[in-house]
Amino acid sequence: MTALLLYRAALLLRSQRWLPPVVLYAAALGIGVQGGQPVLDSLGWAAAMLLPVAAWLVRICVTGEPPAARGCVSAARGPARAHLAGVLVALAAAVVLGTAATVVVTLISDPVSTDHGRPVPLLPAGGAGLLAALVCALLGIAVGVLTTWPLLRSPGRAVLALPLAALPALVVSGSPARAAVGGLVTGSRSGTVPLPLFPLAAAAAVAAAATAVACALSSRRPA
Repeated sequence: MTALLLYRAALLLRSQRWLPPVVLYAAALGIGVQGGQPVLDSLGWAAAMLLPVAAWLVRICVTGEPPAARGCVSAARGPARAHLAGVLVALAAAVVLGTAATVVVTLISDPVSTDHGRPVPLLPAGGAGLLAALVCALLGIAVGVLTTWPLLRSPGRAVLALPLAALPALVVSGSPARAAVGGLVTGSRSGTVPLPLFPLAAAAAVAAAATAVACALSSRRPA
């Protein structure tokens, strides 16, 4: 499995297809985060914007090689393991990106509540923001897995389905991402730091289930 992960990571880095989602994420942070803003509000925005980026990274990682190369890798290691490696590399890339953004946002933000009337402990706030980013990354992985091959074989449909699925994943009631981000926003109003542990567990379960389905189908549907 290590060789597969290194292979997928090398494909991602060398293809430079990661540049558009990274640039999009940086632009979203530039729009929604400014120095001196309340830290929990800014961390909520940074976490939310990571969800569609994580979904995009999944599409890049699982469709980043020609069908012939994909067939060779699947024959050598098994289609399910090859697909899982791509998903795991996408998750790792999203986590690295989200961690870097969380650190930067925490450092440039003001450790106060929304009304600037109450102090917010900076280190716990950063930890809560990191957990929220992980929730959104995991849910983004689920969205990406469900909107690309092998579940959707048409590239046109997959490209359209990704943003259409990412938005509800952020705003629909009961969504782990909405719960995690909403917890940060609510905590900012009251000056308390939430720990989105239940949303994290729910997002991990959703991502694992979606990945299991996709890996099972990858061995039944040719590229």
